[in-house]
Amino acid sequence: MAVKITECPRDAMQGMETFIPTEKKIAYINQLLNVGFDTIDFGSFVSPKAIPQLRDTAEVLAGLKLDHTQSKLLAIVANQRGANDAAQFDEITYLGYPFSISETFQQRNTNASMEESMKRVEDIQETCTKHSKQLLIYISMAFGNPFGDPWSGELAATWIDKLYQQLEIKHFALADTVGVSDEINIQELFSTVIPAFADVQVGAHLHTHPNHADSKVKAAYAAGCRSFDAALKGYGGCPMAEDDLVGNLATEQLIQTLKDLDEVKLDEAAFSQAMAMASDTFPV
Repeated sequence: MAVKITECPRDAMQGMETFIPTEKKIAYINQLLNVGFDTIDFGSFVSPKAIPQLRDTAEVLAGLKLDHTQSKLLAIVANQRGANDAAQFDEITYLGYPFSISETFQQRNTNASMEESMKRVEDIQETCTKHSKQLLIYISMAFGNPFGDPWSGELAATWIDKLYQQLEIKHFALADTVGVSDEINIQELFSTVIPAFADVQVGAHLHTHPNHADSKVKAAYAAGCRSFDAALKGYGGCPMAEDDLVGNLATEQLIQTLKDLDEVKLDEAAFSQAMAMASDTFPV
């Protein structure tokens, strides 16, 4: 199975306090569309009050050049309103919903309990089916949480099973929201989940210190993971975590590690140009 890379400018941008101009976002994402990533996590239909940086997602989408790219688009939603808004755009393939297996973080991130979120996911899945979209569920805090909420690999697997069996969801990403994963729990969780759900795609959305990125990617790959999220230069993190954020897995590190493990088919010239644009796009 070929490795799929989702580039995540949305995740990189969402916590930036200085507003990135719409035209600058459009230019950057258009360059990412030239690289050959499987998917671009490009925007958010979450309330602008919660994520003001991405209040211009519809305008950004209108400026994207999609005629000559194979990359699919993904947008994040947090409720039915957002799903309805996102579903109106034919250009979007995936809607992503963050489902935390930490009750504290689910309330903090989506202002809903896990039980309420299950009903939200059911409604969003109906919207996706109606509009020919695919729903991707981020199992956030999949590797532990800083709140003292119960956690285990079995708990993560149980929720994936429930979402798959009850709602027929077939796309998941195990998300290390605050960078607490390590080689051991990555290996254990992916080794548990991937064989149990043969027709489900289970990816890795890892936040990590650069020094630990290589070992984490290798652990996930060894456990059967063939889908990875990343962001150029490791920008980003979850603004709802209210913690000392660990940045996203850096795409350049991911690619270098994967080249030692598998074939990576990307346009290297386009990637180099995107790397150069990243420094100008993101305020520091």
